[in-house]
Amino acid sequence: MTQKLIDSLSRASKNLMLREPFYGLFLIMLNKTWNKKIPTAGVGLNGVNYELIINPDFWSSLNEKQQQGLLKHEILHIAFFHLTDFDHLTDHALANTAEDCEINQYIDKDYLPPGGVLPSSFPELNLELKKGTQYYYDKLKQGGYNSPTLQNILDAIGKGESMTTDSKGNPIQVPVHDWEKFDKLDEATKKLIKSQGEHIFNEVADQIKKSHGKIPGEMKDILDRINFIEPPKFNWRGYLRRFVGGSTKTFSKSSKNKPNFRFIDNPGIKHKEKRRILLALDTSGSVSKLELEEFLQEMHHIKNTGTEITIVQADTAISHIGKFDSTKEFVIYGRGGTSFIPVCDYYDLNKRKYNCLIYLTDGEAPAPDKCRGPVLWVHSSQSNINEELIGHKIKLEI
Repeated sequence: MTQKLIDSLSRASKNLMLREPFYGLFLIMLNKTWNKKIPTAGVGLNGVNYELIINPDFWSSLNEKQQQGLLKHEILHIAFFHLTDFDHLTDHALANTAEDCEINQYIDKDYLPPGGVLPSSFPELNLELKKGTQYYYDKLKQGGYNSPTLQNILDAIGKGESMTTDSKGNPIQVPVHDWEKFDKLDEATKKLIKSQGEHIFNEVADQIKKSHGKIPGEMKDILDRINFIEPPKFNWRGYLRRFVGGSTKTFSKSSKNKPNFRFIDNPGIKHKEKRRILLALDTSGSVSKLELEEFLQEMHHIKNTGTEITIVQADTAISHIGKFDSTKEFVIYGRGGTSFIPVCDYYDLNKRKYNCLIYLTDGEAPAPDKCRGPVLWVHSSQSNINEELIGHKIKLEI
């Protein structure tokens, strides 16, 4: 590509950063490539990472404000998780139109590339503003036959054209995204791609907060949704206090706020006590995805009681053991049959390390013959309590 193109992209990126820091920072984290095979611009994949693909001829046809608007448009597709959360919308032409209809509302009119689809492009449908992709998809599907603009868009898509007109003859950019390849990905890869997007989102938000900048209102809602933790379905703090009692592990750390009476120039030593829990996660195939998500939510709440948690994942055998870090993506291992014996054997051998064993499970396996030490079997809200299990048993409430 020519230096002129590279300079113009750099200038647009810098101006976007100055005008809307959140989107500018988001842009920095994306790889950017030029490709004449796409009509305008789009979002693609480089491994499991997003990348921005731009047609150099289309880019050169835009003024500097519209170039910033184009960059923001593509970032919004990623930030609104259009590539991973809307593969259930089976009519791709309507989905593409609905997605553009949503995100173009967050781009100032002077910055929107020519012919950007908006709710006002379909006056016959009386579309409300900023209602989300699903709303626009449903409305277009229900009443699209009454909209000349939508019919023109669908006809243009069928002919492979990139421009058409609305009902008044004004130019309309045909919303075409080559996202069918995302539909063909397996669920594990989709989840990894979504997690990568969430990671970028949180990184950008943290940078904005540190610089005392402002997170756009539309991004605050998404950020809250990404990081939402449901209220606990069980009183872990009260139960652990009674179940584990006063048995704790003592940690020592330096503290500048505490005086050191022995060595005046050194910081004092602060002692902190924590419970130590072995938390077993049943990762057998009988545990559904919804049940695993429910268990992960409860793990966050157990962690928040000030408890040190070691996670042991198991199906018919132990597949992974490690500390629980609520700030990192949690990887599931296993998904085979079910046996409680391997975890109970591990607990018996290491019971001096832990105050108790908490087993998150659907309960669908024979009870082990022995499990020494305090044990709490936590059944999912979708399962039935296995009364044969040794120790205390509870079921999470819906």
